[in-house]
Amino acid sequence: MASNKLLKFSSSPHVKAKRTTRHIMIDVCIALLPAVIMGIVYFGWRAAALIAISVASSILSEGVYLLICKKTVKEIIHQFDFTSCVTGLLIALSIGSQTPLYVPVLASIFAIVVVKMLFGGTGKNLVNPAVTGRVFAFISFTSVMASGWLAPSISSIAGGWATSISPTTGATILTEKLSGAVTSFSIWDMLLGTGMAGCIGETCKLALIVGAIYLAVRRVINIIYPAIYIAVTGVVAVILQSVTKGQLDLYSFFPAVLSGGLFLGAFFMATDYTTSPNTTVGNIVYFALLGILTAVLRWATGIEVVSFVILLGNLLVPLIDKFIVNKPFGYVKVKKVKEKKNG
Repeated sequence: MASNKLLKFSSSPHVKAKRTTRHIMIDVCIALLPAVIMGIVYFGWRAAALIAISVASSILSEGVYLLICKKTVKEIIHQFDFTSCVTGLLIALSIGSQTPLYVPVLASIFAIVVVKMLFGGTGKNLVNPAVTGRVFAFISFTSVMASGWLAPSISSIAGGWATSISPTTGATILTEKLSGAVTSFSIWDMLLGTGMAGCIGETCKLALIVGAIYLAVRRVINIIYPAIYIAVTGVVAVILQSVTKGQLDLYSFFPAVLSGGLFLGAFFMATDYTTSPNTTVGNIVYFALLGILTAVLRWATGIEVVSFVILLGNLLVPLIDKFIVNKPFGYVKVKKVKEKKNG
């Protein structure tokens, strides 16, 4: 007697788990909360407004796009997975509090609609939406994105370089260091972000470290990979500075890793599942390459390049996955037998 049940075939891996994309994205949102809180504490109501507008723009962009695609409100709510919320948060945290309110709106719309939804939605984007949105904003609004950085309301706690920077506006410590304008600095100030002009969420590195530890404990990320990125950036920066000065400059390691957007990019952007390699070796190569490119391009251009480097790395991931693949379980390499010539 014939069965009416159809046998379904699908490609591997055949893994079932309770954790969904929504659960993972909620964990990322929670991990970003320390940076959000410190950004608001340091930069006030304007930082809160930028974060709220960026997140709202991302969520609304996805919702409107799906409505245009004739999805019902019930379907939109049901499939909401918090990826747009994460994108909005990352865009807001990677811009300065001096940025006009329209910038995160346009950056979020571009990231969600162009980079994510037009490619098919969650998990189908070629590059990281938040990184691309940040690059889009920087290229489109360079004059307001890269000047007049506001320093936190909490002044320097350890002195050093912070005394040479205006308490209200100025360049970021990374730009000052790369240009040679600052020769002394406080590691504690760079770690805590006190008195240091910069982006809303990139200033307090300690908050980002707390968030990264949470993600590692929740097994959302393998913290070894971003650690490779950060360490390689610092080591290459030391090599470049030592060659430039003609003497060993180990102290260059600290401003290279504790300034700019390296921590935010390494922990929360470069680790994106969709746009990072599929294998362990591939990830090691990928994150080491990001570190080398970040240090070299910072040294060559004198500006922050983390977003551009991660965007470039995303484009190289298909190539990495093509040449670095896992061996199938039980695979045995077939030995080639040389044919004997007759005669």
